[in-house]
Order: sequence, then C-alpha cells, then structure tokens
Amino acid sequence: MYAYDEIDRTLVNERVSEFRDQVKRRLSGELTEDEFKILRLQNGVYLQLHAYMFRVAIPYGTLATNQLRALAHVARKYDRGYGHFTTRQNIQFNWIKLAELPDALEDLAKVGIHAMQTSGNNMRNVTSDQWAGVAPGEIEDPRIWSELIRQHTTLHPEFSFLPRKFKIAITASDHDRAAIRIHDIGLRLIKNEKGETGFEVLVGGGLGRTPFIAKTIKHFVHGRDILSYIEAILRVYNQYGRRDNIYKARIKILVHELGIEKFSREVEDEWQHIRNSSLQIDDEVIEDIRSRFTYPAYEKLPHMPDELRQAAADPDFEAWRKNSVAPHKVQGYSIVTISLKPTGGPPGDATAEQMDALADLADKYSFGEIRVGHEQNLALPHVAKRDLPALWKALDKLGLATPNVNLITDIIACPGLDYCSLANARSIPIAQELTRRFANHELANLIGRLHINISGCINACGHHHVGHIGILGVEKNGEEVYQITIGGRADENAALGTLIGPGVKFDEVADVVEDIVEAYLALRERPEELFMDTVKRLGVEPFKERVYATR
Repeated sequence: MYAYDEIDRTLVNERVSEFRDQVKRRLSGELTEDEFKILRLQNGVYLQLHAYMFRVAIPYGTLATNQLRALAHVARKYDRGYGHFTTRQNIQFNWIKLAELPDALEDLAKVGIHAMQTSGNNMRNVTSDQWAGVAPGEIEDPRIWSELIRQHTTLHPEFSFLPRKFKIAITASDHDRAAIRIHDIGLRLIKNEKGETGFEVLVGGGLGRTPFIAKTIKHFVHGRDILSYIEAILRVYNQYGRRDNIYKARIKILVHELGIEKFSREVEDEWQHIRNSSLQIDDEVIEDIRSRFTYPAYEKLPHMPDELRQAAADPDFEAWRKNSVAPHKVQGYSIVTISLKPTGGPPGDATAEQMDALADLADKYSFGEIRVGHEQNLALPHVAKRDLPALWKALDKLGLATPNVNLITDIIACPGLDYCSLANARSIPIAQELTRRFANHELANLIGRLHINISGCINACGHHHVGHIGILGVEKNGEEVYQITIGGRADENAALGTLIGPGVKFDEVADVVEDIVEAYLALRERPEELFMDTVKRLGVEPFKERVYATR
C-alpha cells in the first residue's frame, strides 16, 4: 500500500470543501446546470437517466481495507446498498442524491479516496495491473510509476482542459492485464541492455465510435525521462487535437490523421525542449515514492501445506482453486481473483455487505489489501496457500466463489440502458441471461478461456471491440439491435473484433452466442485449442454461416 502524506490529505480535503460550495450554489439556483456541468464532471459526477452517478477513483486498482469499508459505507448510506466496479479501476454509485454528494466525498476523503478527474476532458485515473508487485516475472512494481504520474497529472493546470478525456495504463509483465494497447498512452516497463529501467511507450489506442489499437511511438524511454515524454505527448495533443468535433477529439484520431511517424516527430521536437528541465526525475524522487509503498512481511511457507493437500479431496474447492488462484512471486502464497460475475447477477456489482465482509477477509488473509482489475473483478494479492480452503468457504458463503474467472460467464459489461443516458440498448440483462445459459461449470471449462464484452452504445464502455465475442447494442427504428463481433482481445496481442453479420434482436443474442460456441466446439482441432486460436485459424466465415443459417 502507498502511504499518503499531509500534502495529499490537504489536497483531497480542499477539493471536498470546494465541491461542497459548488453544489450549494447549484441547489440554490446560483449556478445553472450548464455552468455546474464542467464542475461536477471534474469531481466524477454524471447526470444519468434516473439520478446522479458518482464515480470514485481507485488509483492503480489498490485498496486498503478501511477504504473498501468506506466504499461500503457510501453504498449503504447514500446509495441503494451496492457499487459497480468498472473496467478502469473505479467504482460507480448510480443512485446518489446531489445534496448528499459532498458528505459522501468527505466520508471518502477521511480514508484518502477521491473522485478528482474521474470524468471531464482531463487526465483520468492512472490504471495498472491488478497483480502489480506480486506477479511472478514482472520487471518491478508498476504502481510506483503509476503513483508518480498520478501526482504529476492531478489538477495539472496545462492539461485540465484537453480536447477530450485522456487515459494512461501501465504494465510490467509480459502478459498484459492492464489493456495498455487500448489506452491513449500505454506504458510497458522494460529493461535496456544496460539493465536500466524504462518504458516502451504506445500512443493512440482507444475504443468508442472509432476504435484503434495503440502504436509504439518510442521503444525505450528512460525512467528519469518518462514525465517529460508524457508531457511532450500531451502538449502536442493539446495543440493539435480537434476541439470542433467531439467525435474526432481523442488523440487516437490525431495519431491516425497525422500518421505515427509525423506524430512521433512532433513529440520528439517538443521533448527536446523540455527533456532536461525540472521534469527530469531524480533517483531520490523515485526512491521516496518507492519507500512509501509498504509490502507484507511474508513468512517462509511450504509450497504444498497440509491444509491445501487435504482440501484437494473436495471437488468444489478444487474447481475454484484451479480457476481462481494464481501463482505468487513468493513461495507459499497465492493471488486469489474474486469473481463479481455470479449466475444471474449484474457484472461488476458488489453489495455493501459483501464489501464489508471482503474487507474483513482481506485483513485476515491478505495483509489488509484488495485489488480491482480491468475485468471488473477483485483480487486478494497476498493469500497464504494454507489459508485457501478457509478463504474459499468464507467467499462461498458470501456468494463470491463462482469459479468462472476467464471463462464464458466472466462477462465485462457496461450499465447500459438500465442506467446510462447515453445508452441505446440494455447490457445487463444480456449478461445475466448468458450467465444462466452457461451456468454449468463443466460446460464452461469444456469451452475454455472465452471473454464476452457487452456495450450498450457506441461509446464502448464495455470494451466490446476487444471481446473474444463482442456485443454492441444500438437503436434501429425504435428497437434494440445487437451487433456481434468475434476475434477481439485486449492483452499483449490486442486486436479488434470482426463483425460477423447483420444485427440481431434482443431476445436472439443469447441464442447467437450459443451458436458461436457450438460452432467453435465443432471446429476446434483439439480440446486444448482455445476459441481465439480457432478464430485465428479459420476466420469468421464458419461462425457467420452457423449463426445466420436459419436467420
């Protein structure tokens, strides 16, 4: 965990006081909704279909147990008893009252949580690998660099009013769990031939109306230069980015229209002016941030404790362990992913009671730490293997031991038309029906790794473009129609899915997914061939033929 200092606490508290005054003026009529809009957005407040939605940042996906309890408190006191974890390591509350928002912010500020820049045309929450610091084989803990960038970009006067929103993600592992290639800037921690830490820098990724996979702009930027290089990118974007057309305002459009070579030259020219300025990072700065991250006092534990060996006789425990437990860099420990995708439930939702109980379990089994992942699941990053059986039993009682991580019912979905004022179609009911159709864990394991992503509009908050199966809801002649893509992915081999054919009606979507799955099971060469490998080998045509043969 990172220990915030008095400067951080003062900033967060001052922001609460400022927003309280803004809300007071809005409620009195002194501010119109148009005048208030830009102020509330910079504090993570949206006006949705039924109420205000409040988005809270969870920087680089790390939570302490007192912070999770504070989120549970907000869900219970100010909302309807639950929160929704998003694809960018935030949590959203969908029913909060405007008059109570300052009180909710104040309660969160007491534990170091804020909502600054979780919306608006500025730098959004810096995200990272939910296994950061514990993943075997990573270069180093990417959260150190995430925190550095967070500090530098929070309320940065030059970049508080960009042409459009701006998102950065960082990973330090070969396997990309942070989806860096669909971000405005993606950073991959690497070592050069001298053993120095630096970054491969990617730019111009993003989904929405016009999706792009990010391109590498610089193969190696030394760690000491990363702030100046990011600032050079932002300055070029701020200068040349479109402000006349919201649909062409993201940096991905600028990179596409200029071309990566010309964009790179513009950035390089700007960088040379600022590279050796005060933006150059001293080793002492990095070490200060590094020193503020505390790590558990791990015990020396056996690889296979008796508790784990005995529990292996229970098939339900073993199904969960094989699915939801991953290797840790320290012997005797594991990383446990907690699925927030129960059968028939809205993806990514957790009740106040579940959050409180998870905080208790994290205190008992994970050194007081919880992580939030891109896939809308949670994780306990420091669980001793001897404690896995007891943890599983506790999670099962909470309804949080569904063994479907990375399987077909581990669905990413936006709130859709049930909540969002921008949505054209429902997302949550589609996800709920699919979890019922594929609730049989034997079938899900037979299918293997398969990610479904659902968005309720072209803004793509459910990342449908990079789902192995992507589902996009649109409106056509007053009806909800869903377009289906296959072959997308958000990892180190990121790719955009391919549309398989005409849209289908709401009540046909689950049937179409079943047809695609049945086609895959018939077409794969062997049980070990994953869905994505079959699609890569054969293309979309065999799946298209199966889906539209009787439609």
